[in-house]
Amino acid sequence: MLVDSHCHLDFPDFQTRLPEVLATAAAAGVGRMVTISTHVARFDTYRALAEAHESIFCSVGTHPHNAADEPDIPAERLAELSVHPRCIAIGEAGLDYHYDKSPHDVQQRVFRTHIEAARTTGLPLVIHARNADEDMIRILTEEMTRGRFDAVLHCFSSGETLAQVGVELGLYVSFSGILTFRNSEEIRRIAAAVPHERLLVETDAPYLAPVPYRGKTNEPAFVAHTAHVLAEVVGVSDEEVARFTTANFYRLFSKAAAADSIGGQALAS
Repeated sequence: MLVDSHCHLDFPDFQTRLPEVLATAAAAGVGRMVTISTHVARFDTYRALAEAHESIFCSVGTHPHNAADEPDIPAERLAELSVHPRCIAIGEAGLDYHYDKSPHDVQQRVFRTHIEAARTTGLPLVIHARNADEDMIRILTEEMTRGRFDAVLHCFSSGETLAQVGVELGLYVSFSGILTFRNSEEIRRIAAAVPHERLLVETDAPYLAPVPYRGKTNEPAFVAHTAHVLAEVVGVSDEEVARFTTANFYRLFSKAAAADSIGGQALAS
């Protein structure tokens, strides 16, 4: 079984196609997926998707693009919402200096709030990082000294130093369809250096469809193509990548393992 550890099934791309998308995912061996929050205000939507479909879990958090829209949601509120049994993570939150849709100081403050929520709840933080490596490294290092928290650097497209620091801090690193792109030699080199026990795969659907679907709407089934390239990069079989990325998912997202009998099987394998 494969897990799509990060997708956005609430987006308009899937509103009329969700049953087909889930069936295609199942046929491709993708048994679980996490629909990721971008607005806390939309948590009811994420929760409803996870309640309606056994294969879907959800998170709660504010994407850095939307930090200016939700600048003052306290960690206590994130923790309160995360109690829902199908909510297994905090985020996505982080820093995005590429599009600059929210001021940097607001992004940083909101990010630290999400770190606090992850620390107090014990749920992993889903981290978005784009063109902000220096500040991301600084904040992660500072916050880890204040108290440990679990996290994943999702859709990794940053520099080697951030990956190294993330692994040193105990974070996981998740790779998307970017790994399959022809001009992504550096990302493949970074993926090869990440310990197998820290690797995850994802789609970030509907974005970043992997080769051979690049330019089309991405969907959870396509994570199999990213996993295949990851297998080539790290020098193991597709089956081995499926085994260890699924085990890693259930180890990091331990609430999913508790809610899902497959989690116990994956961890025992």
